Amino acid sequence: MLYISNLISEIILNLFTNLGLDWFLEETAYLVALIIKTILVIVLIMMCVAYSTWLERKVHGLVSLRKGPNVVGIFGLLQPIYDGLKLFMKEMIIPRNASKFMYFLGPIVAFTLALLGWVVIPIEDKAVFANLDIGILYTLAISSLGVYGIMIAGWASNSKFSLYGAIRATAQMISYELTLGMMVICVILVTGTLNLTEIVYYQEGFWNIFKMFPVAVLFFITMIAETNRHPFDLPESEADIVSGYHTEYSGFAFALFFLAEYANLMLMASIFTILFLGGWYPILNFSIFAYIPGFIWFMFKVFILIAFVIQLKSILPRYRYDQLMRLGWKIFIPIALVMVVITAIIVRLISQN
Repeated sequence: MLYISNLISEIILNLFTNLGLDWFLEETAYLVALIIKTILVIVLIMMCVAYSTWLERKVHGLVSLRKGPNVVGIFGLLQPIYDGLKLFMKEMIIPRNASKFMYFLGPIVAFTLALLGWVVIPIEDKAVFANLDIGILYTLAISSLGVYGIMIAGWASNSKFSLYGAIRATAQMISYELTLGMMVICVILVTGTLNLTEIVYYQEGFWNIFKMFPVAVLFFITMIAETNRHPFDLPESEADIVSGYHTEYSGFAFALFFLAEYANLMLMASIFTILFLGGWYPILNFSIFAYIPGFIWFMFKVFILIAFVIQLKSILPRYRYDQLMRLGWKIFIPIALVMVVITAIIVRLISQN
């Protein structure tokens, strides 16, 4: 997608030059190219999100010895498109006593923030929207803000089930965000940078997951809790609060929450890939693998992670909410603090030798 957008940018630049509009060239060409890149990246993300739902149904089918989607298109590959059309064509029923403006604002905020996180994600060498020197801090900030959309939706729905699910999501985000942040600190201490691209460069030849395996495991578990996936999907637990914060949503508004959830899962899997799995570098350092584009390796790793997260729903029971909070505050946070101290000591000792 980025290669296509760069090609379009060059065509626009040549067109303006041939027309003799050099004075108008720089600002307009930059703006048009930025809009085109944005549209292409959003389309790519939406396609990946749509086929994440197909992957989830296929994985669950495999675990339970079923076929999953297999009727609409070859191997059911057109099923996500039909599901999307069905959601967008469904009638949207708004609760009578809901706060109308806030009711629609909730899913919009959740969906927008899920897309904004991709601004600093490098899917390949020099293939990134904004190569920020504080890219990892940006991603943490965006992931933290995502809970505002959930909280707004839970409050505006005027439903006890929705409000309860939103409160659960907020408390869960606070507890697990602390652990997630401390695991990121461990990576920063080892790599010496906040830039996501430079973190990938640091792993050329030897990934961080082999250097910091306990850190990677704890990050992965907190990543699942951060995205409200099973077995930590208590904010939308159908066993006790119907569907949680989106109980009162249907049609297009529900589709935005649905897309935001999978976009967040893809975003966190991408961050894990960048921090621990070498980003766009091949799995093995064979010369034949060098012919495969870096973004293919990147997306392969991301979808392997997503498939692993998905299959947890078929093999693990859901936590009780008190167990979830106890795990976050009394177990993960102390372990994370110890890991930060140990990592700092090891880095300091290595730097002195």
